[in-house]
Amino acid sequence: MRWLVAGAGGMLGRDLVPLLVARGHDVDARDRAGLDVLDPDAVSQAVAGRDVVVNCAAYTAVDAAEEHEADAFAVNALGPANLARAAAAAGARVVHVSTDYVFDGAAQTPYAEDAPIAPRSAYGRTKAAGEWAVRAHAADHLVVRTAWLYGAHGACFPRTIARVARERGALDVVADQVGQPTWTQDLADLIERLVTGGAPSGTYHGTSSGSASWWEFARHVVASAGLDPEIVRPTTSEAFVRPAPRPAYSVLGHGALARAGVPAVGDWEDRWAQAADEVLAG
Repeated sequence: MRWLVAGAGGMLGRDLVPLLVARGHDVDARDRAGLDVLDPDAVSQAVAGRDVVVNCAAYTAVDAAEEHEADAFAVNALGPANLARAAAAAGARVVHVSTDYVFDGAAQTPYAEDAPIAPRSAYGRTKAAGEWAVRAHAADHLVVRTAWLYGAHGACFPRTIARVARERGALDVVADQVGQPTWTQDLADLIERLVTGGAPSGTYHGTSSGSASWWEFARHVVASAGLDPEIVRPTTSEAFVRPAPRPAYSVLGHGALARAGVPAVGDWEDRWAQAADEVLAG
């Protein structure tokens, strides 16, 4: 298959591109400098001749988006609209990476793919708009929501936690936010399997199985870094007030994957054990 990956310079893109190449795909990898997703003509030219278009480009500065929502909307909604229109015109399938922030975080059981969205932040609103744009402009689409993403190629929670633990000797981490730590390599693998497996158009959740609080995840990270997990102390979200509200519950269900016959990503603890050395050394 001939793939175009927009946002190839980001944490996910830098794992997705080599995985696709290793599996025999023809990949045109475009970072932000190589493709401005806000330029419809440039997007159309890049998409021409491709079978699959993956949008990894995003404005992910969650707190900054509260003051710069127009900028976030441009990248997270107008960019996906351009890619989806071009993909539809070229007869290509579009894969759009979205987020748990489209939900309000008030649930107590995993969010189904068709659960009502209710974003509470500017980032969440702009990502929800991007989902709508992709569905509106490209019938052949896969919207893949992910959450708590980490990887070797960029700033992420585990690498920050390991650094702070070494520097300070102890740290406080919120224990009242629950989600699914997810490795970029696992998400990349899932995207490729969804496409090559011919999954029906629709919305899927690309997260690890199981769930944990940030505090629980931090303890695993610190242990993987060779430190005592007891130095990680639990605290509440009230102690770390941020400009953008964080979902208290970000656990996503995998029913659509099951219905499509596509195995979900494994348990987050097992996947972290596999990823830890590479991520912490990245």
